[in-house]
Amino acid sequence: MNAFIIGASGGIGLGFIKKLLLDGKIEKIYASYHRQGSATELFNLASLYPLKIICLPMDVTDEDQIVRVVSHLQAEKIGKLHLVINCVGILHQGEVQPEKSLRDINSDSLLHYFQVNSIASLLLAKHLLPLLRHQERSIFAVLSAKVGSIGDNALGGWYGYRASKAALNMFMKNVALEYQRKAPENIVVLLHPGTTATNLSQPFQKNVPAEKLFSVERTVDQLLKVIENLQLEDSGEFFSWDGTRLPW
Repeated sequence: MNAFIIGASGGIGLGFIKKLLLDGKIEKIYASYHRQGSATELFNLASLYPLKIICLPMDVTDEDQIVRVVSHLQAEKIGKLHLVINCVGILHQGEVQPEKSLRDINSDSLLHYFQVNSIASLLLAKHLLPLLRHQERSIFAVLSAKVGSIGDNALGGWYGYRASKAALNMFMKNVALEYQRKAPENIVVLLHPGTTATNLSQPFQKNVPAEKLFSVERTVDQLLKVIENLQLEDSGEFFSWDGTRLPW
């Protein structure tokens, strides 16, 4: 089995790398990173497991870079991927911060939210299809967020993050329907990891009860359990970390 973890340089992505290294069924792990300076731990793991981990630079908002990475995978003649997990997402980044009210709305920030949190996964789905179109079970999982659920939204705020995750959910639902025709053994799934102790959630952790703030290790274990239990009829669904279905 071959896995591709997108956004593997830290947080949940790096957690998946560490866990999959222990899985004897996984032969190759392709790991994408955005910035070399923040991928030291990933590189260290790759140096310890040079035959198992292949690190690939990729900015998920640049379609040319996605094409280049997919071409690299195809050139290695691996032929197929069995597990793809996109862990890339932003909640805050420099001047891009979650909005508390309408007065905080900024069009450039909104566009950036959508580029990273929504459009990137759609571009990945577009170009990874040939590697997921085979006769063996495969998973294309994308980390979404419960706050992207319109039905669950009772608080408001966080316009860009919420809306970009809601758009992600719609994009991947569409992908699931197309993949059912073109890659019928593939399962497309959206996953809510819960609040995890990473840089993404760090500014907001003080408001989270201790029992609801998960370690990266716990989050990865929980999500892999959800993935393991998926059936073909689950394709296009939105699951929480405990396996429950979330409303759209």
